[in-house]
Formats: sequence, structure tokens, C-alpha cells
Amino acid sequence: MIATSEYELLTESAGLADRSDRAKFVVRGGEAVDFLQGQVSNDVEALAPGTGCYATILTHKGKLRTDLRILRGEDWLWLDTEAIGHAVVRHTLATYSLGRDVRFEDVTESRAILSLIGPEAPDRLDVAPPSEEHSFVEGAHGMYVTTDLGVDVIAEPGVELGVEPVSQEAADCLRIEAGRPRLGLDMGSETMPQEAGINDRAVSFTKGCYVGQETVARLHYKGKPNRHLRGLRLTEPAEHGAEILVGEKVVGRIGSACVSPRFGPIALALVRREAGPGDTVLVDGAEAEIVELPFSAS
Repeated sequence: MIATSEYELLTESAGLADRSDRAKFVVRGGEAVDFLQGQVSNDVEALAPGTGCYATILTHKGKLRTDLRILRGEDWLWLDTEAIGHAVVRHTLATYSLGRDVRFEDVTESRAILSLIGPEAPDRLDVAPPSEEHSFVEGAHGMYVTTDLGVDVIAEPGVELGVEPVSQEAADCLRIEAGRPRLGLDMGSETMPQEAGINDRAVSFTKGCYVGQETVARLHYKGKPNRHLRGLRLTEPAEHGAEILVGEKVVGRIGSACVSPRFGPIALALVRREAGPGDTVLVDGAEAEIVELPFSAS
């Protein structure tokens, strides 16, 4: 159960969630941008220094290997991803950059990521980054990166920001409310970006070729995904992996779930297209309603 005090801190002020377990890399070299442009789904070449983007690394069949954040500096690129995506990013950098002017450093252990979440997050820093997501500035404690919920501080381990810490569960609750899927919980190796609802954020349909592009483009322009990321308003709390039923047919499984102080028991799930927003389903024998995301829009 999420403490109401934590939720209020994150929605009315600012709290700190430590996300230093994410994998982190710095990439340099004269061909670094061109190399990444051919590996990830978003447009790295279009980034100006001080900006960034969300992207994916896909299989040749257009399915997720990992997602990641990319930031562009004057002569470097920063990549960070979920801990479970560490091996994928490292393998991509080490294997496919051979023979090119690309150098990378794994800084997973030497950098921390502290997420300041809440409307007052920028006010807790000596300088505020631009308001556009993934834009960043250098500050007294490190690099300050704008997120959808606040500011990420990329810093040396052990830095103190003077912001009250919150649990990962409380931070995840806001992510679930916002309808943003998380790798390993809501999407994985059998998921295509369009199914996970991340095309708008993670995929460029105007850039050049990249791994998996043909399948992703074909589905976007001509296809109908078999599954869609949906929200579920539950009548009872549910656990990750619980089956979602229409009659006796399994149409999905619960991904991220929480009991929101604002919305009550809610969850994210990849649901087959037979069940859409407004439909009633069963989760562990209890009724639930499928809704559009984010939850504030339903």
C-alpha cells in the first residue's frame, strides 16, 4: 500500500526516487551519431546538443530488445536503460561499432540517477533545465534532465540533494497513472512498439534505415496490432501476471499494478484487440474495466 504522505509529496511538492540501478553509457567518436542512427528507432541525428529522446533497440522482426534514453552533448552521447537492458546496449555498442570511430564507456557504477518527481522538482535545483522532456543542463550536482514527472539528476554516487526520498512503489504509481509502460513489466521481447503505445515517443518514421524499421513501418501504416497497451480500473488489487479474461478466453495479463490514492486499484496490460476501452473483463474473479490511457483521461 502506498502511503498517502508519499503520494501527496509526489503530486503536490517533490520527492526523490533512486534509479541508479539503470545501465549507463557514454559514447564518443566521429561516427557515434551515425552509428546510433542505424541502431535505434528514433532520430538521433536530429538532436541538438542539450536535448535528447526516448528510443528502442529492436530485433529484425521489429520486437523490443530494450528501450533507452539518449542525450546529446557537444561531443558525446549518453545512453541509459533499465538494468535488464544492460547486456543488450553493451552488446550493440561493442559488436556493431567495430571498425568505426566509436568509443564507449560503461559508467553504470560510476554514475547515479536520482529522479526528482513532482511539480516543485525544478525548484529544488540551482538551475532548472528547459521544460521539454529529455532537455538538460549542467548544474552544481551534475546533469539535470527534464522528465515527464520532474527532473532526473545524473551525478556522482553519494550526492545529497536535500529532497525527501520516496519508495519505488510510490514513484511507480505515478508512472502507471500516466500510462507509461516499463520494460520487463508491461512490455518485453515479444512486444512491438505500437502494441506498447510508444510509437509517438520512441519511433521516427522520417529517418533513415535502422534495425527492425520495415516491420515497424508496415504495422504502423498498413497493419492492425493484435494487442494494445490499456489501463484497467480494478475492483480488487491484482498482481503482476494475473490473467485477464473475457468469458473463458485469456486476452492478456496484468503488467504494472498499484493501488492509487487517487484512482484506487489500477493496472497496465497488453490486451488483445477483442477487448477494448469500456469493456468489462475478469481479473482473479473480480470485475475490471478496460480504459484509455492515461487514467486521468478516463
